[in-house]
Amino acid sequence: MGAVVEALPAAERGQQAEFGVINLLKAVAAQLIVLHHLAFYGPMADHARPLMPGVIDWLADDARIAVQVFLVIGGFLAAKSLSPQGYPGLANPLGTIWRRYLKLAPPFMVAMLLAVGASALGSAWMTHDSISAPPSVWQLAAHALLLQDVLGYEALSAGAWYVAVDFQLYAVMSLLLWGCGRVARNRVLPWLMPAVVTVAVGASLLYFNLDSDWDVWAPYFLGSYGLGVLAWWASDPTRRPRTVAVLLLMMALPALVALMVDFRSRAAVALVVACALIVLGRARSTPGSARAWLVVNSLGKISYSVFLVHFPVCLVVNALFAEFVPPRAHLQSAGMVLAWAASLTAGAAFFYRVERPLGRLFSPSRSLRRSGVLCARLPSQ
Repeated sequence: MGAVVEALPAAERGQQAEFGVINLLKAVAAQLIVLHHLAFYGPMADHARPLMPGVIDWLADDARIAVQVFLVIGGFLAAKSLSPQGYPGLANPLGTIWRRYLKLAPPFMVAMLLAVGASALGSAWMTHDSISAPPSVWQLAAHALLLQDVLGYEALSAGAWYVAVDFQLYAVMSLLLWGCGRVARNRVLPWLMPAVVTVAVGASLLYFNLDSDWDVWAPYFLGSYGLGVLAWWASDPTRRPRTVAVLLLMMALPALVALMVDFRSRAAVALVVACALIVLGRARSTPGSARAWLVVNSLGKISYSVFLVHFPVCLVVNALFAEFVPPRAHLQSAGMVLAWAASLTAGAAFFYRVERPLGRLFSPSRSLRRSGVLCARLPSQ
């Protein structure tokens, strides 16, 4: 899911308009992911199913497609921060990747420790596959390095895979920019990066994404992520219509071919989201302009924190209802609603008490501000 880390003081942040449509997409997608995990994990959904079988089945099977929204938005915002105009070149790719790691990993590890505690607490009240065994030191180390799936360790929380993949994708994008910059040297090659990303999207959708053995590696998801990258470049209002048309063709062609070869709803959703971002992705909303946008922007801002902490919250609520509440459909349905609301509340608390403070602590602009150097805003992802 794209993480939100703010680098400027609160007063300065408040003066900056936000991407309202992106926050809306993130907010909706985050709710679907929470509800998907509620329907997929834990006994509450099993007991609630007779009351609403169609809803539970859809949430358990199809709502996971919302992760494509995060992948496309992740690519869109990565292009915004790393190469706004689509030109090759990145001076310090390792430094860029390290800064991304510092955005993702610290709050992620706090959430994993919460998940460990939730499993320990939940195991006192229920026995279920969603409860993890106490982790080993090596398992925790693999999570800290965002390599748990690659190294074959059981994830401590649902959705942990996405954080690791998001980091891989950002690293791939950084290295592609750096490598293409080395090829271009001092020449202006405006179509080099779009061409490389288009090839990468095609390779992902036509090969890697068809093989589930790759589903812990960036190439499996690079199709959706790359569509977001191309969408940012195509949405540039300063580009000529002919250039936008070519970029749109470069984005749509590999996706449409891949859908004709083997239709996958995840690829179709990614293409639709990318097209929507071309039209609406740069539309900004002023936080104080309307109450509805206040809610949308708030939910979008805390979406990464909600993504991180919802599973341990849902696990504890499931365990409490398994032990203390009769297995009646309407009572267990109320438990699902309670777990959903508790996840949002915990996500907001996590954002303000953990994610944002850690972002400030590990932000490279912190030391620059201390030295009296004017700092540019870090990427809002």
